[in-house]
Amino acid sequence: MGKKSVAHLTSVHSRSDTRIFHKECRSLRSASFTVSLIVADGKGDQEDSGISIYDVGRPRNRFDRMLNTGNLILRKASNLDADIYHLHDPELIPIGLKLKKLGKKVIFDAHEDVPKQILSKPYLNPVVRKLISKAFEKYEAWACKKFDAIVAATPFIKNKFLLINEITIDVNNYPILGELKNVSHNSFINRRDVCYIGGLTTVRGIKELVLAIGAAKGNSRLKIAGTFSEKNLEVEIKRAAGWARVDVLGWLDREGVRTLLNSSLAGLVTLHPTPNYIDALPVKMFEYMSAGLPVIASNFPGWREIIEGNDCGICVDPLDPESIAAAIDTLTQDPLEAERMGSNGSSAVNLRYNWQIEKEKLLNLYSMLRE
Repeated sequence: MGKKSVAHLTSVHSRSDTRIFHKECRSLRSASFTVSLIVADGKGDQEDSGISIYDVGRPRNRFDRMLNTGNLILRKASNLDADIYHLHDPELIPIGLKLKKLGKKVIFDAHEDVPKQILSKPYLNPVVRKLISKAFEKYEAWACKKFDAIVAATPFIKNKFLLINEITIDVNNYPILGELKNVSHNSFINRRDVCYIGGLTTVRGIKELVLAIGAAKGNSRLKIAGTFSEKNLEVEIKRAAGWARVDVLGWLDREGVRTLLNSSLAGLVTLHPTPNYIDALPVKMFEYMSAGLPVIASNFPGWREIIEGNDCGICVDPLDPESIAAAIDTLTQDPLEAERMGSNGSSAVNLRYNWQIEKEKLLNLYSMLRE
């Protein structure tokens, strides 16, 4: 009989992470795998949807996480004695190498292009950024060659890893069909607010969004589901003229996200043109589309191909608040056009950009590793 037990490992992500838990773990459980998830959030052990969640404890700080959390995860992973281990964080690569020495099959899930992500860190000296990026790139290539498979979150990341490990597939972080769209339709004529879901940082464009809503015509508001991770940025933005038209909702669960999307006129994803973002496929873009919202997105070539190719939104210069404001005005002044674009996006998700298609790729990989 093939191998049937799998443990997913993360030292950084939430136990309810959409990609890890709701998509990958639950898909494997539905395919009759015995699934465990090891996390480090301090919320204790639990069973959820037939998946055993094991908590090694929340680290006191980043140093504690780097020094001790990996060893705690390795100890719990070894005790589980699973057949396949699926890693979700670059800092767990050394744990994966140790599990390989124990004769285990190991998958590394590359959520991001980490060397490019390092190049985008504003708090690092530019020379230091390049040195760290290049050093990690070499280590990543050396280590990931030893793993049984690589799962990449985008085709761009897949193409990079194919040069390192021939068993590499892309499992895109596309939405689960039907998860975010209400059956009862709320007419776009009654909607006027736009929304943003995600972390509130400089490179994710939150400053430009606040300035844009301040410059937009009419009485639309910007509803934000997320939290600030840069204190100085939060102080600065709250002084901006547009802040009076912003509602910060904090972190929302999946039901809260669905409610927000189904009352909004459009979804915003105007990330800055950093090396890590230009080739990314942000899940929020496809979640907006899945909910039937038109998307106002950064004008990166790959994003433009999706948005304009499916006629489901407007691409803008993410560094220009006036460009973003003009797109908001276009949609608020013509809600029927916004609804048409939103319908196009929903159709595109139903046809191409959905988890059901990606799930089959994941299960096929696991079937191969079980042989």
